[in-house]
Amino acid sequence: MSAPLVLVSHALCPYVQRAAIVLLEKGVPFERRDIDLANKPDWFLKVSPLGRTPVLLVGDEAIFESAVICEYLEETALPRLHPANALQRAQHRSWMEFGSALLNLIGAFYNAADETALVARIADIRVRLAQVEAALGEGGFFAGEAFSIVDAVFGPVFRYFDVFDEIADFGVFRGLPKVTAWRRRLAARDSVRRAVSSRYPALLAQFIRDRGSELSRRAPASATAVARPSARSRRGAGAWQPAM
Repeated sequence: MSAPLVLVSHALCPYVQRAAIVLLEKGVPFERRDIDLANKPDWFLKVSPLGRTPVLLVGDEAIFESAVICEYLEETALPRLHPANALQRAQHRSWMEFGSALLNLIGAFYNAADETALVARIADIRVRLAQVEAALGEGGFFAGEAFSIVDAVFGPVFRYFDVFDEIADFGVFRGLPKVTAWRRRLAARDSVRRAVSSRYPALLAQFIRDRGSELSRRAPASATAVARPSARSRRGAGAWQPAM
């Protein structure tokens, strides 16, 4: 790549994170430019027809939507993160879409209006994670020992729970040893850690408190979350229980 790259970002966007992880894994130099999605600048709306992050500026040209950005990077920069086999590549792309659907469920979880809705969303997330558990093999990453774009997609998914765990252990990983081990390995990955700023946990905690949701009401008054699986989740103690 000869053109300079700028990743137009939002500090909390998980889709930005997956693009940043792929850039970092490939060692591609890039500038990150955060914007306020509540006050979108005119120049951003010109390069992002859907008004969403991320956008990758390649010189004077723009690419929008995270999956497209990841595929562009895969085609233009080494090392390859997709499998060489065409069928396996297609399967990986399917699991990338699965990860996006899981992000939608996480959004429904932190926006749940009441106890009943919160319990239902926890159940939905557990069902999806059980499907992931069944798909995982050995080796620590999605496809074994090799880091792939599927891993880049799920690193930001799991990162949400580092903050959720500071509110309570909602039990979504209970009985899922492969998913739990995968979560921990991704949390320790340099590219995954560097895909957000050190302020991310506090920013996400504040975002949750501002939702006016059931989770907001359960959140502590100040952020104490750290960017790793919390001590509560590692101990498995103090598990959250729905009100009777």
